[in-house]
Amino acid sequence: MKLQQLRYIWEISQHNLNVSATAEALFTSQPGISKQIRLLEDELGVAIFARNGKHLSELTPAGQAVVALAGEILAKVQDIRSVAEDYRDNRKGTLSVATTHTQARYVLPRVLRDFMERYPGISLNLHQGTPMQIAEMASRGGADVAIATEALELFDNLVMLPCYRWNRCILVRQEHPLAQKAKVTLEDVARHPLITYVFGFTGRSQLDQAFGKAGLHPQVVLTAVDADVIKTYVRLGLGVGIVAHMAYDPVVDQDLVAIDAGPLFGASVTSIGLRRDMFLRGYLYDFMALFAPHLSREMVDKAMALRDKHHLEALFKGVELPTY
Repeated sequence: MKLQQLRYIWEISQHNLNVSATAEALFTSQPGISKQIRLLEDELGVAIFARNGKHLSELTPAGQAVVALAGEILAKVQDIRSVAEDYRDNRKGTLSVATTHTQARYVLPRVLRDFMERYPGISLNLHQGTPMQIAEMASRGGADVAIATEALELFDNLVMLPCYRWNRCILVRQEHPLAQKAKVTLEDVARHPLITYVFGFTGRSQLDQAFGKAGLHPQVVLTAVDADVIKTYVRLGLGVGIVAHMAYDPVVDQDLVAIDAGPLFGASVTSIGLRRDMFLRGYLYDFMALFAPHLSREMVDKAMALRDKHHLEALFKGVELPTY
């Protein structure tokens, strides 16, 4: 069994079982990958992939288990490289951050600017996706850090480090009836067509829960992953926008009225997700401290050592998170 073979089956699983796409991504040949897969299957005595003619159709039950273990092995190999790089030169390397559009657009620019000024020798990779996609990426070792509000808690091997609280705002055009009200209620909002985030994005589930608890069933006419897209359609008069308050710029968005929705939906918490058993390089600690100053090296190490979710919550119970 060769490490290269494990990398091939892992990468194939990440490329929808497309051997051609995998070969292109790995800068190698399709026949070479196919040969190595066959050799591995012959050695193990089980089929990793089911086939339909010359094409791979699905992972076999044994293949699912083998590929999952291969992912863990490859992640450990990367950890070994990280250990060596950290001792050789802590100011060179790569940092891969997986996050949502809201974080990438409105929160991370300042953090990444400061980090790059401090570590010019670090190559940054920024991946955007759904909370589920980025959590899975971090869980499997495809990213060093996942930053999101949703989905991180679904992966047992991720340690969630709470970073900050944030509230929502309601966006309407200046002539909209809600802009004239001194106090806006959930019932007021539910009377109008809504434009907000796709379910699973940026605390959308908490928004839905608030309406459901009040027995309201608002009409969501349009959803998007991008707050700027939501604002565009609000400007067209297609509905009332509900976005993270940090996405509203009083200068750029001065044609829109922002109504504080914190009392209506409550605050959400954005967290950093780290693979529990990963090796943390020195500059990764610094990145997290820039993003959330209360995440000192000592605090992160304590959190990484805890296995119980309730103990982790207790660790951060006395920490006053900033609110945006």
